[in-house]
Amino acid sequence: MNIAVCALSIRLPENHSLKGKRQIVHSITSRLQNRFHVSAAEVEGQGLWQVSTIGFAYVSNRADHAREIIDRAVSFVLENYPDIEVLGAQVEVFPVLQRD
Repeated sequence: MNIAVCALSIRLPENHSLKGKRQIVHSITSRLQNRFHVSAAEVEGQGLWQVSTIGFAYVSNRADHAREIIDRAVSFVLENYPDIEVLGAQVEVFPVLQRD
């Protein structure tokens, strides 16, 4: 089993309220969950109105497949949310040892 995780740091330069940020972050996390079947949530910056870090993860039996899904999810955010600025995306794939 392999787990791919991503910490996607974003900035919302046109946003001026926590309510507006929550709407955008909720839209992103919901669409990622529905389209790519990842677990997604805002993991940092909850009290800030222009920056956020969204964490998402995917589990697969193949490391390359898990990484591909995460990479496609990041590309999806870049393509579908042109008003946000991506500050960085850290992606890691962890092999998990299974016990028999």
